[in-house]
Amino acid sequence: MSKIDNAVAELIAAIKESGQYLEYQRQKEKINRFPELKRQVTEYRLKNYHLQSMTNDEELFHKIEEFEQENEKFRENPIVADFLEAELDFCRMMQSVNIRITEALDFE
Repeated sequence: MSKIDNAVAELIAAIKESGQYLEYQRQKEKINRFPELKRQVTEYRLKNYHLQSMTNDEELFHKIEEFEQENEKFRENPIVADFLEAELDFCRMMQSVNIRITEALDFE
């Protein structure tokens, strides 16, 4: 294995041992026990992603506000809230890792 392959393997192992990853896995297992709820979460995430991707829509702020109001009760469900929070924490950790790697390299 090359030096990079070894480093990547170590990084993957460290990520899998992180609190964020372990909590995300716990919450994913929990929500998987409720197929209909999981389907609703998947639908929610997809709609949220599409809204976040609408950068040039003049009504974006209004649409996001409307989306949040429509889903307020849904997000109050502890299983949903815990899963989405764990997912967000894990995604932020991965984003931080990617940013740190990218910033350390010279792409000019």
